[in-house]
Amino acid sequence: MPEVVSKRSDKSGLPPGTLIHVGEPRAEKPRLTAMVYDASRLLEEELETIGEAFPLSEAPAVTWINVDGIHQVEVVEELGQRLGLHPLVLEDILNPEQRPKMEDLGDYLYLVLKMLDWDDARGEMTVEQVSMLVGANYVVSLQEQPGGDVLRPIRDRIREAKGSIREQGPDYLAYALLDGVVDRYFGVLEGLGEKVEDLEEELITSPTPDTLQQLHDLKRKMIYMRKSVWPLREVVAALERSGSSLIGESTGPYLRDVYDHVIQVMDAVETLRDMLSGMLDIYLSSISNRMNEVMKVLTIFASIFIPLTFVAGVYGMNFAYMPELAWRWAYPSLWVVMVAVAVTMLVYFRRKRWL
Repeated sequence: MPEVVSKRSDKSGLPPGTLIHVGEPRAEKPRLTAMVYDASRLLEEELETIGEAFPLSEAPAVTWINVDGIHQVEVVEELGQRLGLHPLVLEDILNPEQRPKMEDLGDYLYLVLKMLDWDDARGEMTVEQVSMLVGANYVVSLQEQPGGDVLRPIRDRIREAKGSIREQGPDYLAYALLDGVVDRYFGVLEGLGEKVEDLEEELITSPTPDTLQQLHDLKRKMIYMRKSVWPLREVVAALERSGSSLIGESTGPYLRDVYDHVIQVMDAVETLRDMLSGMLDIYLSSISNRMNEVMKVLTIFASIFIPLTFVAGVYGMNFAYMPELAWRWAYPSLWVVMVAVAVTMLVYFRRKRWL
């Protein structure tokens, strides 16, 4: 789970546009793949260098270049040189803690998304930043790790020519990638929702300090998800209303559909956040109720033993002339009185429903 505030001290004091990867260092080589397609043909291959993808195929063919691994600055720098990207765009690509956004730079569009997925095996949310460059006949996607199940359906649709994706341009491919990312949010919400329901039941029955820790962990996840979804609404709206020649009119209705999905995700996120906030109150109330039950039991026992302690204290005094000390039945009589007092108080407490 990423930190709420990312550490960017390595870039402090450097001039704008300085290319430094912000994140954990990695040794493996980035994985580069390219898909070139149109309505009648498809070429898919894995690349050794980014230069093998150039020159890009001319329209109407669409070229999709995917880069898994942005830790090698040289790969991103070469990509920027070949596509004529602005240095600040390259700087943002190398920083995996960017806020979701969309920038229209004339010849191309630059989008930043947060790709969230749910790991059923670990019961955890996985986070990945995706940067997208949309040009006249190409789409470039860059991320830290392989896309996995999130982008695989898009690749399968292209391979199997499902729907109209092979007949559309790069703007439709960008929409398909955006829609695939947003659709995954619903799976994450389902996983988080199940955890919230289980935690709510645990809070009511037997809350523990570990329950409180789980509650805080879920709240942090929801905060991060909210940070990922709220700006995405602005991204989709700006993409639809950009007026860019790179976004065709036929893609507008699809973007509006994605916008509706983002609003649904936002509503679900806010609902879960409200539930988690209420669950903290439930936890505090449960702990308080348990403490009150314990204190009630201790108070009842103390109330019963107070008069018994008084009787025992009176006859524990070492006076020589106490009439009852010489009486033969004094000891059993004292026990009868003490038991009668205890039983009377128990009956009284029971009638008052304190027990």
